[in-house]
Amino acid sequence: MSRPYTIPLTEIRREHEVMRSRFIATLAPAFSIDEARTFMARIRKEFADASHNVPVYIIGGGNTVTEYFSDDGEPSGTSGKPALTVLRGSGLGDAVLVITRYFGGTLLGTGGLVKAYTEAAQSVVNVVEHGRRISVHVALVAIPYNFLERLRLLVSKNHGKVLGEDFAGDITLTLQFPVAEYEAFQVDVRELSAGKIQAEVIETKEEIVKI
Repeated sequence: MSRPYTIPLTEIRREHEVMRSRFIATLAPAFSIDEARTFMARIRKEFADASHNVPVYIIGGGNTVTEYFSDDGEPSGTSGKPALTVLRGSGLGDAVLVITRYFGGTLLGTGGLVKAYTEAAQSVVNVVEHGRRISVHVALVAIPYNFLERLRLLVSKNHGKVLGEDFAGDITLTLQFPVAEYEAFQVDVRELSAGKIQAEVIETKEEIVKI
């Protein structure tokens, strides 16, 4: 079994300048190699006039990963590899990063390039919000109107959320819970209703949640 890992919650971009060269780092979640390649192509198209678009990705995480980097024309080992080292050290998986460089006219040297690309990668890795993948149940429960507020409290208590409420003869709620919390919610519902009400799981899936 692979070790747990975190995932970037959203796409994020940061820019800084080193001796008039602009470095623009864009980081995003990617859950397959195809997704990573699509993202890389989008950034290359957006910055088609840039000197370099250096891509790296880690698909999967923990003990089971696929890694990739390219120097995209920079001297070997000065850009993609240090960016991948930062990404790997962050503990993130399912992540793709492209560092765009607009050459400012001054050569940075190999050491300067490694430092600049490392700092560019750190600028997004250090501030992006992290999520984790968990299994969740989506469930339906029908309740009388006078139970609504108490049921909402039970949902919150058990780290669930209300996805929808349908008001008819009764109220039918669509709920979502982490799998690990669902049984505790069921126990609370049975206590609330003297055993007359029980939720029914209609779907189990994976979701990325903020941590």
